[in-house]
Amino acid sequence: MSSPEVSILIPNYKTLDLTKICLRLIRKNTDPDRIEVFVIDNDSRDASTDYLRSLDWIRLIERTGVAGETVGQSHARALDLGLEQVNTPYVLSIHTDTLIHHPSWLDFLLQNIKRSPNIAGVGSWKLETKPLIQRSFKRIEQTLQSILFPLLGKGDGQIEGRGDNFYYLRSHCALYRTDLIRRHRLNFSQGDDTAGKMMHKALLDAGYEMVFLPPETLIRYLYHANHATMVLNPELGSSKRSIRRGTRRIEKTLESIDARAVLADESLDR
Repeated sequence: MSSPEVSILIPNYKTLDLTKICLRLIRKNTDPDRIEVFVIDNDSRDASTDYLRSLDWIRLIERTGVAGETVGQSHARALDLGLEQVNTPYVLSIHTDTLIHHPSWLDFLLQNIKRSPNIAGVGSWKLETKPLIQRSFKRIEQTLQSILFPLLGKGDGQIEGRGDNFYYLRSHCALYRTDLIRRHRLNFSQGDDTAGKMMHKALLDAGYEMVFLPPETLIRYLYHANHATMVLNPELGSSKRSIRRGTRRIEKTLESIDARAVLADESLDR
C-alpha cells in the first residue's frame, strides 16, 4: 500500500448530519490509500463527537475550547492542531459543509497545484456562482468605492479584494504544499486573522503563486453550503435574517447531492 499524498483537515462543531454527509462523501468519492483524514472536534461535546469517536478510518483530535476566543480563532486553532500531525506532501483544509460529489475531485486539485513547483496553494475565495448582472453590479460597486472611499478617509482596505481586505484561499477548500508551510514556519491562526489569511500573504510575499480556481469549474467537483456551522448554531451570533437565508442555502445544497441517501448509507462509515 502506498503512502497517502494528501492530509485533509476538517474542524467540527456541532453539525452532526453535515459532518456525516461530508465524511461519507469523502469516503464515497476518494481512494482511501491516497488520503488521511484528520477531524478536529472543537469541544462540541454532543452527538457529533460521539459519531466521530465511532469511526476508525479517521484520525480524531479532540480540542478543548479556550475561554474568550472568537469563532474564527477556534476554527483556525483547530486547523493548526491538525496541521501539527501532517506528514504528507500536501495538506487540504475543508469545512463540514464542503460536500464532495465527483470521484475526480482530488486529481483536479492536485493537477492544479502540480502545474508548477512555484505554486504553493490552490483553492477558492468564494465557492459560488452569480448571474452576470450581479457580477456587473459588483464591479460597478467596487469602482465607485475606489473613488469615494479615499475621499471619505477609508482607503482601499475597505474594498473587497484590496488593501488589508485582499482575497485569499479560504479554508473551505485550500490545498497547500506542506513543505513550504514548514519551511516558512506558517500556520492557519497567524495574527488571529481569518484562518489561512496571513499564511496566504506570507507565501505570496515569499515569491510563490497562490491560485484561485474558477468557482464555476470547482463546483463540478464539490459544493460549499457556506457558514453552515453558524446557521445551525444560532448561539454563535448569526442574525435571524442570516439564519433564514442560510437555511435555504443549506437545504438547496443538500438536495443537490441527495443528502437523504447519503445519511441512510451507514456502510460509508466503515
